[in-house]
Amino acid sequence: MEKLIQMFWSFFKIGAFTFGGGYAMIPLIEEEVVHKREWVSKEDFLDILAVSQGLPGAISVNCSLFIGKKIGGVLGSIIALLGVALPSFFIILLVASIFMGIRHNEIVNRIFSGISSGVPILVLAGVVSISKGVKKNCRNFIIFFIALILLILRLNPIYLIIIFAIYGGFF
Repeated sequence: MEKLIQMFWSFFKIGAFTFGGGYAMIPLIEEEVVHKREWVSKEDFLDILAVSQGLPGAISVNCSLFIGKKIGGVLGSIIALLGVALPSFFIILLVASIFMGIRHNEIVNRIFSGISSGVPILVLAGVVSISKGVKKNCRNFIIFFIALILLILRLNPIYLIIIFAIYGGFF
């Protein structure tokens, strides 16, 4: 039971102090569950990320469900999900209740601008962290550049996922 409580608070902190969505949470989740708590290995974490990205929904929610299941079964999944989702829920309620009165306040606009400026760095940190676990070989570099080119050409990411899932299934 103590581990489930720790897991709830770990995911609650991550959910409460991460702005920018699921990808910005990845380095924080990794630090907490792989390095600090050692609940999952780096390899398991990368597998969880791969599956979480391929499923519908927010990657942070999907990750929390898989990590919670690994640590505490179905109850662990529910507790991890509540931990990562409740802070956003409460923050949205709070912001929505007061935002209408302050939405044109210059200081509030600057605060949100500052927060949104840091989000790309958190996403980049997630990319760097994930890339450390990927084998560096010619095939993976080719796949990376093909995916990058297709995204630049505005191919729908869903098609990209399907293409590389089929590729991975065969090779």
